[in-house]
Amino acid sequence: MAAPSQSTAFPTLRTPAGDVPADAPRWNPQRPSAMPHHRYQPAHQRVALPLTERTWPSRRLERAPLWVPVDLRDGNQALAEPMDTARKRRMFDLLVTMGFKEIEVGYPSASQTDFDFVRHLADSGTVPDDVTVSVFTAAREDLIDRTIASVEGLPRTLVHLYTATAPTWRNVVLSRSRAEVHRLILDAAGYLLRKAEQRPGADIRFEFSPEVFNLTEPDFVLDVCNSVTELWEASPDRPVIHNLPATVEIATPNVYADQIEYMDRHLARRDSVILSVHPHNDRGTGVACAELAVLAGAQRVEGCLFGNGERTGNVDLVTLALNLYAQGVNPMVDFSDIDAVREVVEHCNRLPVHPRHPYGGDLVHTAFSGTHQDAIAKGLAHHAKQAAEQGLAAEEAPWAVPYLPIDPGDIGRTYEEVIRINSQSGKGGIAHLLHTHHGLDLPQSMRPDFSRAVQHVTDSTGQELSHKELWELFRTTYIAPALDGTLALASWNATEPAPGEHRFTCTLRTGGQEHSCHGTGNGPLSALADALRTVGITVDILGYTEHSTSTGPGSPAVAYAECRVNGVTRWGAGWDTSVLTASVHAVMAAVNRCEQASS
Repeated sequence: MAAPSQSTAFPTLRTPAGDVPADAPRWNPQRPSAMPHHRYQPAHQRVALPLTERTWPSRRLERAPLWVPVDLRDGNQALAEPMDTARKRRMFDLLVTMGFKEIEVGYPSASQTDFDFVRHLADSGTVPDDVTVSVFTAAREDLIDRTIASVEGLPRTLVHLYTATAPTWRNVVLSRSRAEVHRLILDAAGYLLRKAEQRPGADIRFEFSPEVFNLTEPDFVLDVCNSVTELWEASPDRPVIHNLPATVEIATPNVYADQIEYMDRHLARRDSVILSVHPHNDRGTGVACAELAVLAGAQRVEGCLFGNGERTGNVDLVTLALNLYAQGVNPMVDFSDIDAVREVVEHCNRLPVHPRHPYGGDLVHTAFSGTHQDAIAKGLAHHAKQAAEQGLAAEEAPWAVPYLPIDPGDIGRTYEEVIRINSQSGKGGIAHLLHTHHGLDLPQSMRPDFSRAVQHVTDSTGQELSHKELWELFRTTYIAPALDGTLALASWNATEPAPGEHRFTCTLRTGGQEHSCHGTGNGPLSALADALRTVGITVDILGYTEHSTSTGPGSPAVAYAECRVNGVTRWGAGWDTSVLTASVHAVMAAVNRCEQASS
């Protein structure tokens, strides 16, 4: 088989031109790329993976872990414009309001701004009694001194000690052997313990992170963590936290889960250790890593709201918590106003949340596709019906609507943006918006007709239509022709001289002339059709329906009429507080549209 020719449209790209692999199936003609993939090692060649019999795949997520937002430290370090005290305080207040009980607030030895913010929290006395403030420090005595000084006066504090343990970091960054790194960690952990003991009455607990845990030899990281657990004299009533970061993702999420389950099984004093994870998102699987890690034994998850962080970010706590919620598990934090949460995060981070970001983006509950819109519209109607049959409010009834994993109303979203209309939209979505916002219930056979009118506008403009624009298009297409068409009723009157006998009398204006007409029939509309015959217009009313657009006296009625005139069939609509007037206008609108099509 000949290799494909090189494209000249993208001169910096190299179209793969190697031989199709001999073992490739015939349906897969992909060729090897010239990119130097051989420079990179798979995970199993970079770190030992000792777990061979895993149990995490058969477990279920049935409760939320302890969520620990690190927006104010790890997330803040990843900002081009780090937060000042005012922005940090706004973020802190949001996190407290949402229900987070442990919050990492800064790296006080790294910057004066971070130090000042920790002091602000201590001096202001605004930290709730059940909230623990966490501060971050490297394993150096001068940095530990600065960290301990920053938390003076705080009611409950967690000091988070970290050191990189992976071989590349040991060799390249620290220039130390395994034994030397182990000694450095124990020296720092012991020094931290002594400094804390010099603060009698202070409630200071400890956390240790072997940074780049996921690339560290399992026997080494286990040995280090166990020795730190012993040194800190961990007990069930005063446990230590071992936080095991996937600092740089290098493998599929199942590998991280295996690593966490290995630690869960082998950590000493397991009932005195809170097993924590801190996944990053370099491979785009941070959320999956966290979820599988919890299955594997993790009890605590560190991350950021909407996933801000270095490179591709920290794990996203919004997605994690609402993923649980979508499975019927209480997330233990409040996202009932997702837009308020997003507004604060965007203000503090000065970064936008992507419109397709899970749960929180502007477009995540929005359907443009016609098939999706039709399914959602039917699903919402079915949900309302089921709720009524069960005697429940719609917001309390079990949720099962196509394409919407959770009820947007549960996180403070309205149904305004669930269905939006563009060139990809269908008749079901269009009908849903007209019904939701304007009380119209289009007949099923009318919906394709209006859908074509919408498609014509959206195709020609390339833009979407709001529900107000949709209504205006409906009005000008189906309602207005009754009043501004070539045939107009200057005046009219409908009577019922006898039961079942109707009479329609009118003055018809056409071509600048007025004609007096009258007709009879078994109903007002058949009498109108009979009157129109007197001026040579033969009208067959093929379909008719009407309904009120809302409840209460004075509610407008809308009528829809499908008419055939001289072989042309068109729909018309009428809108009036009088059902009779609306029905007459619907027929006249259809007739005028037929006349216009014939001319």
